[in-house]
Amino acid sequence: MSRLAIPARDDAPSAARPLLDAVHARFGVVPAMYRLLASAPSVLAAYERLVESMGAVLDVKTRERIALVVAQVNASAYCLSAHSYLAMHVARICPEEIDRNCNGHAADPRTAAILQFAARVADLRGHVADQDIAQVRAAGLTDAEILAVVALVAQNFFTNLINSVARTTSDFPLVRGASMA
Repeated sequence: MSRLAIPARDDAPSAARPLLDAVHARFGVVPAMYRLLASAPSVLAAYERLVESMGAVLDVKTRERIALVVAQVNASAYCLSAHSYLAMHVARICPEEIDRNCNGHAADPRTAAILQFAARVADLRGHVADQDIAQVRAAGLTDAEILAVVALVAQNFFTNLINSVARTTSDFPLVRGASMA
């Protein structure tokens, strides 16, 4: 059971309802995390602006893969479950690749470098080494893309924290994290 109140969509503050309607239009449902954030409409609005902005920077597969590895690092059961579902059903990533992605690995070397960097950023709270930057640059990332990866780590870190504090009850098939390999 969640430790913070998660209002039903119709019981959310009126300022949050247009945002929840947009979430419903995007997903066909309003996941518990969005209803939780709706308790503080300005928090939901800020999160939605970040999601929208980041959607224009990196493709959906990369965004979901980063979400998976960050949820894994932070042991966020809700986010790991949600992003495993979204990775499979929205980004069309196969289950075996999802498992690899959770552990910072990928079949594609550029994607693997992105995920390893994202895991380091999350694990070290941004205090990465020069070598970490050099590795993602060697994989072909520009400074703008490196900043986008860091921003996506922060976006996912935010939801990991919110859902861990709230102990949000999952409305996605539950996924348990694996140990980082």
